[in-house]
Amino acid sequence: MGYLLLAGAIAAEVAATTAMKYSEGFSRIGPSLLTLVGYLLSFGLLAQTLKTVSVGTAYAIWAGVGTAAIATIGIVFLGEGMTVAKAAGIALIILGVVVLNLGGAH
Repeated sequence: MGYLLLAGAIAAEVAATTAMKYSEGFSRIGPSLLTLVGYLLSFGLLAQTLKTVSVGTAYAIWAGVGTAAIATIGIVFLGEGMTVAKAAGIALIILGVVVLNLGGAH
């Protein structure tokens, strides 16, 4: 159940960050409210996750997957360019999460 809650926390964080892009510096009310609600939901679900998943593992997955997802959304949907450095950064984030999990961060 912990990892299901974590997946929800990641989805809410990614949605909130995407909405923030469209808030135009919090000058548009709809995307601004989505950002606020998304982050509140994300932190609430992350807090529930920590009841059953270690903090190091949960936070590494939450931050890593969220960062990689936002970078991918930027490239695929928002017209941000893909560079070798960006691809390497995403790969290193994923590798870091895997290593943390294999290294006993549980």
